[in-house]
Amino acid sequence: PISSCTSPSCGCAASRSCCAPAVPAEPPPPRGPHRGGGGAAPEARDGKPSARMVLLKGFGQDGFRFFTNRQSRKGRELDSNPFASLVFYWEPLNRQVRIEGSVRRLSEEESEQYFHSRPRSSQIGAVASRQSTVIPDREYLMKRNAELEEKYRDVPVPKPEDWGGYILQPDVVEFWQGQTSRLHDRIVFRRLRDGAEPPGPMTRRGEGEWVFERLAP
Repeated sequence: PISSCTSPSCGCAASRSCCAPAVPAEPPPPRGPHRGGGGAAPEARDGKPSARMVLLKGFGQDGFRFFTNRQSRKGRELDSNPFASLVFYWEPLNRQVRIEGSVRRLSEEESEQYFHSRPRSSQIGAVASRQSTVIPDREYLMKRNAELEEKYRDVPVPKPEDWGGYILQPDVVEFWQGQTSRLHDRIVFRRLRDGAEPPGPMTRRGEGEWVFERLAP
């Protein structure tokens, strides 16, 4: 069941403990083509939004990690304008989390470590596919993949030079919890940089540099 808490002091959309009994102990992963998938939307160089599904490979106090070919469209967009948004949606819970922040490249060491932890077929696929480049047909890609499988049959697959990781460091995190009444819960956390003061009387202090506010749905 989805929480229907209406306490004004409760941040149930932010997973506060007062509503924990109403949430399954093991909620399903976010909706997407991959387990742990989320939507990523860097801004294109022409200022237009550019969204796609990516596979989230880790998160912690420092941010959210994902990996890609850096010469792909999203890689080029992130390098030219290092800001992006992530969105995760849990359909059975009618719950969404949206994150905004700056993006930087992960180290080559971390990218190498993750690349060689992937299934061998995924490693070969990353070498075979020069992501976002134009190819003549699918047969070309399959032939290229088969050639590389033979080439690296008995040796390690090298990480492509342009393949690596990024980390999004959040400045805004918004929690949305849908309600059958349509009066949804929205709570947004924002990071205050350089000791800035909260902007208004309804803004509350969180931990560290974070403040949070309840928004109208």
